Amino acid sequence: MTPAARLQAAIEILDEVLAGKPAEQTLTNWARANRFAGSKDRAAIRDHVFDCLRCKRSFAHLGGRTDGRGLVLGLVRDAGTDPATLFTGQGYAPPPLTAADMPNTDPMPRGVALDCPDWLLPELETSLGPATDDLLRIMRHRAPVFLRVNLLRGTVAQAMERLAQEGIETRPTPLAATALQVVTNARRVRQSRAFTEGLVELQDAASQAVIAALPDLDGAHVLDYCAGGGGKALAMAAEGANVTAHDADPARMRDIPERAKRAGVKITVQTQPMGLFDLVVTDVPCSGSGAWRRAPHGKWALTPERMTHLTSLQSAILRQAWQHVRPGGRLVYATCSLLDAENTAITTPFAAETTAATLGAAQHLTPLDGGDGFFSAIIHKAS
Repeated sequence: MTPAARLQAAIEILDEVLAGKPAEQTLTNWARANRFAGSKDRAAIRDHVFDCLRCKRSFAHLGGRTDGRGLVLGLVRDAGTDPATLFTGQGYAPPPLTAADMPNTDPMPRGVALDCPDWLLPELETSLGPATDDLLRIMRHRAPVFLRVNLLRGTVAQAMERLAQEGIETRPTPLAATALQVVTNARRVRQSRAFTEGLVELQDAASQAVIAALPDLDGAHVLDYCAGGGGKALAMAAEGANVTAHDADPARMRDIPERAKRAGVKITVQTQPMGLFDLVVTDVPCSGSGAWRRAPHGKWALTPERMTHLTSLQSAILRQAWQHVRPGGRLVYATCSLLDAENTAITTPFAAETTAATLGAAQHLTPLDGGDGFFSAIIHKAS
């Protein structure tokens, strides 16, 4: 496919996404219907789509319109390219420019330039203070790809060497001792022997840092209460914990047995958690604001009403999970959110109002630290 044809494909996909269809599903459906597109074509189109979703407001301003064509025009103009050289109508290129394709010449308002919904700016400023604008600028760009080295399968140095043999360059990151940032050929990771043989797993460095901050995992009985795909469960099992995974939607856990087998660990999957545990980890559903570089649609789907629902759900999960912490045990409350409303505003009242609960150390990570935004707090239960 030509560069112009890739842009036209991105326009068509974006129009479906803007109409309410999930981005990943739409990209998959497009690829199945257009099997002539090679892997490089699919990768480039995917990048175009997600770049446009991250920068939806500013690209629409540059494109002069809010549909897929407008966003892609903004993408091209933001890169310093004259869109007339690509929007030619020749072959599979987008149709030529018209009067409706001219950029908005007004100065960009702050929320537009930062690609943030206006109602969220005060919420973010309350939580992030002077770092707000710098963080939002970072969120306009693609997130790094990180791996977790499974120390049961080899050392960090061995993982780096194995990956390098397959053309995948990595480097350590200070966020966690097990974390590697992929420098080149991130899309080859899943096909690499290091991955298929369980030496490395895809996991953000901030998520690894949350687990690395937990003491005494070796031999501990742990409940991962919101396990999802099992990334944290695998990391804790690799540290010697006896891990039970649970999720309100059991379908999210369907890959855990195979991932555990590949990693050389055992994880018990329970649809209904039973008993008491030394440690309960609750990575609760949240706005995902710390991971908007990876899932930018969440930024535009979030509303004040959705936020109210989420904070209510987070409080409910915290109360439910607390029932599974043994006397003298600990609970970890975690989110991939940058917003205080989902973090300290949940844990502080809970600890103050709950018998036998004492709020311990908290960890605040943002994309300025290198990985996703993450919050975690330890709550101790009296013996």
